Amino acid sequence: MSNSRLFRCISSLTVMLGFVLAATAISPAADPVEINVIVPMTGGAAFIGKGYAQALAAIELNVNKHGGIRGRPVKFVIADDAGNPQNSVQLFSALVAKKVPAVLGAALVAECAAMQPLIKDGPTLYCLTPAINPAPGSFTFSVEPSSDNQLLAIVHWLKLRGISRIGVITSTDASGQDADRAIGAAIAAPENSGAVDVAHEHFNPTDLSVAAQIERIKAANPQALFAWTTGTPFGTVLRAVNDAQLNVPVFTNNGNMTYAQMAAYKAFLPKELMFPAVANVVPDGITDKGVKAAVDTYFQSLKAVGATPEFIPSVAYDPAMLIIAALRALGPDATATQVRNYIDGIKDWPGTNGRYNFQAVPQRGLGLNTVFVAHWDPAKNTWTAVSRPGGELR
Repeated sequence: MSNSRLFRCISSLTVMLGFVLAATAISPAADPVEINVIVPMTGGAAFIGKGYAQALAAIELNVNKHGGIRGRPVKFVIADDAGNPQNSVQLFSALVAKKVPAVLGAALVAECAAMQPLIKDGPTLYCLTPAINPAPGSFTFSVEPSSDNQLLAIVHWLKLRGISRIGVITSTDASGQDADRAIGAAIAAPENSGAVDVAHEHFNPTDLSVAAQIERIKAANPQALFAWTTGTPFGTVLRAVNDAQLNVPVFTNNGNMTYAQMAAYKAFLPKELMFPAVANVVPDGITDKGVKAAVDTYFQSLKAVGATPEFIPSVAYDPAMLIIAALRALGPDATATQVRNYIDGIKDWPGTNGRYNFQAVPQRGLGLNTVFVAHWDPAKNTWTAVSRPGGELR
């Protein structure tokens, strides 16, 4: 090949490469694609909202480094509902009027439940709590495996270990009511025949002590305790369990899987503190290479913004990435219906919480086969899987 012909070939390749880079690079003048978020940044659940905000900041940085959404930067617009349903409804009403295609939030059951009736033909609402159970084909999606599947895996694991007598204490709020239902269903499931709720107590999340409830549960001689509440109320329960010397495995929901809480409650944590977990919390249990790659990216992205990778940020991470995937495929001007239909059609998407299949598990994508039972290991200062997916023994 002559030098002149070689030069022309190199020039052509350079031009083609320029076109490719131009198509994927973000223009400095491009308007951002805004994705609206409603979470508590103040109030008692602020630790959840702040964890979500960390995940969204990590996504912004990583996604915008890789072309954003069709050359436009992504920007999450976070509104604070302070964990108050009235605030959530007010904020969501404004977004419904603007006809935005998708909204992330709210973070709590009562708030998301209050928002759902406002939806007619959109927006697509991705609730950041597993205790919402949307109707198939609706505009509402819910995170993680359902509360039913989380509890089913735990009760199944307990049965395989020969543990059948379960004591229960739940809060009187919407999360506790969902737990009451899911715990009852898990115990009554045919595959868990023999499991029994020996004592079932309730308390108000603002109560300063639950000593009387724990003493009544202890008197029923349980082999395990389900303490289904989140945040400060969970600390109240743990103190009472410690004071009563109720020495049984304690199971709680994954909203308590934070390093900050484990450090704060260190002095009175039970010997066996157990949780329902998803893949990113127990990477030692992951066998799916695609999920492992998603978890690795999640860890790297969080560390890039100075945040600690843990469960709470991951709750918002996958839903946000699913919405971005929809907007990348459909374009930033996609309608709520198009976004809903795109997510509905996903059946093999590896995320940080497992491999999503919305055809098999409508509105959620994650089923029983993505639930691990994990325990807090103080020696390792992290969570470790004690089951295989679905609560099967390791």
